Amino acid sequence: MSTALLILLVFGFFIFMSSFFTVKQQSSVVIERFGKFLSVRNSGLQLKIPIVDRIAGRVNLKIQQLDVIIETKTKDNVFIKMKVSVQFKVIQEKVYEAFYKLEYPHDQITSYVFDVVRAEVPKLKLDDVFERKDDIAVAVKRELNEAMSTYGYDIINTLVTDIDPDIQVKNAMNRINAADREKTAAEFEAESSRIRIVAKAKAEAESKRLQGQGIADQRREIARGLVESVEVLNNVGINSQEASALIVVTQHYDTLQAIGADANSNLILLPNSPQAGSDMLNNMVASFTASNQVGEMMKKNNKKVEKPKPTPPQTGYEDDIQPETK
Repeated sequence: MSTALLILLVFGFFIFMSSFFTVKQQSSVVIERFGKFLSVRNSGLQLKIPIVDRIAGRVNLKIQQLDVIIETKTKDNVFIKMKVSVQFKVIQEKVYEAFYKLEYPHDQITSYVFDVVRAEVPKLKLDDVFERKDDIAVAVKRELNEAMSTYGYDIINTLVTDIDPDIQVKNAMNRINAADREKTAAEFEAESSRIRIVAKAKAEAESKRLQGQGIADQRREIARGLVESVEVLNNVGINSQEASALIVVTQHYDTLQAIGADANSNLILLPNSPQAGSDMLNNMVASFTASNQVGEMMKKNNKKVEKPKPTPPQTGYEDDIQPETK
C-alpha cells in the first residue's frame, strides 16, 4: 500500500511540475487545448493545465535574414545572378497569423523576391542594374511588405548584395574599364608633356631674349669703346683710316692671344708670320684711303649731275609773232 502511494505521489509531482514552463526572451509560445488554439505566451515563467494544454510551437521574434539568389536577364540580353538579402521578423502582436497561416514562410518570401526581381531587371540594361540596385531593393521591400504583413511578418530591410554577370561579360567590362583608364592616363601624360614643353619653350625664349639683349649691350659698349679709341688716336695726330686699321690689328692680336690661351684648341690662324701684322696694317690703311678717295669722287660726280641747266634768254618778240592767215 505504501509503495503504490509513493508511486502515485511521484507521478502527481511530475504532473504538477509539467504545468510550469519558461519562454525565452525574444520568442513566443503557442498554447493549444485539445488541439485548438488557446493563447500566445511571451517570455517568462508560464503555467498551463497538465495533459489538457500543450505547447503547439515556439515562434522566434528575432530579426532573421534570408538570402535569395535569382538568375535573370537584363534588357540588353545579359544573364546575371543577383543575390538579394531579406531581413524580416515576426510581429509580436501577430504571432497567431505567422504560426497558423504560413507553413513555409521562407519559400513564400523567396517566391515574392523572384517575382519582383524578374519583373524589374528586364526593364534595365546591365549598367543601369548596377546603378539602380537600390531602387530594385526598394521595390522588393515594398512588394514584400504588402504581401507578408497579412501573415504577421515585418520586412525590416532588403539589400541587393551581389550582381554577378556572365564571366565573358565580366571580362569584357574589365577590358573596357582598363582601356578607359589607360586613355585617361594617356590624356594626363600628354597634358603634362605639353605643359613641360610650353614651359621649356618660354624659358628658352626668355633666355634667348636676355642673351640677345646682352649681346646687343656688349656690341654697343664695344662700339662706344671703338669710337673713344678713334677719338683718342685722332687727338694725337692719327687720322681715322690709320686709327681704324690699328684697332683691327689690335683685335687680331687679341684673337691670337685667346686662341693660344686654350690648351685644347686645334685652330691654326693663317698667315701667322711676324710680317703678317705689318702687312695687314699697311693693306688696311691703303684700303681705307682708297675707299675715302672713291667716296669723294662719287660725291663730286653726284653734284655735277644734279646742277640745273640754264634757261635761254627771253627777247620779248615772241608775243608779236602772229600766225599766218590763209
